[in-house]
Amino acid sequence: MSPWLWAVAAAVVALAELHAPGFYLIWIALGAAVTAIAGFVFALSFEAQLIVFAAASLVSCVAGYYVYRHLLHPRTGMAAMNERGQHIIGERGVVMEALANGHGKIRLGDTVWLAEGPDLPAGAPVVVKDTRGTTAVVEAL
Repeated sequence: MSPWLWAVAAAVVALAELHAPGFYLIWIALGAAVTAIAGFVFALSFEAQLIVFAAASLVSCVAGYYVYRHLLHPRTGMAAMNERGQHIIGERGVVMEALANGHGKIRLGDTVWLAEGPDLPAGAPVVVKDTRGTTAVVEAL
């Protein structure tokens, strides 16, 4: 099989990716392009061309998986937007409404949070140790 057929196949599959983007055809086109280049450089039999195509496509698809996983799901080290309570762990605050029977309210910055912890009077300094939903679990400083 002529390397030109592999080159044309690579171009056709790449164009198909442009018209029907699915995030995977481009990697198959890359496998065909690698096969075309290998065919131009080395005189490969048809079986060898199929092996090169399969190997190049497999390698490019696996590489593409890691590329898109990194691009679509970056790891920022920050908690998700809907997990706001994770941001307050370790923060220091002040008891706004006395913690009685383990429940009360604390102020962290400009926000008042429901709190659980030991019985403490209003004005006592606290540190957030954990969260349970929208409730901060605190202990005295």
